[in-house]
Amino acid sequence: MGFGKFLSIPEYDITIVTHRDIFQNTALESSRFAEEYEKLSAVINIDRQDMEKFGITDNDPVVVRNNFGKIIVLAQGSGYEEPHPGVAYMLNSPWSNALVSNETGGSGVPSFKSIKAVISKAKDEPVTTFRP
Repeated sequence: MGFGKFLSIPEYDITIVTHRDIFQNTALESSRFAEEYEKLSAVINIDRQDMEKFGITDNDPVVVRNNFGKIIVLAQGSGYEEPHPGVAYMLNSPWSNALVSNETGGSGVPSFKSIKAVISKAKDEPVTTFRP
């Protein structure tokens, strides 16, 4: 057992905003459990400057967790030109839904637009799957 197993991995606060995507919706029509749907959905898009600060590169597996759930997804640099430090984007899917609060403020509708979480590099953990 290596010494690295005992070192903690730094965690960073992040706010996640979910959205829809036509490519993901097309893959969903085929199958919610298909590899293509997972490939498009099990991703978090992070500001490039944040990625550098977090020590994360494209397609690195990352742990995203909060009080409501924990997932492992692949990190990808955001394609937005304007910097958005501290804000990441995920497609609305079982992966992002695993982090959504059950608190609805009486409206009956959970909030998908401002999910508070922490992110860190995954340590020898596979991407979370929802396949049967």
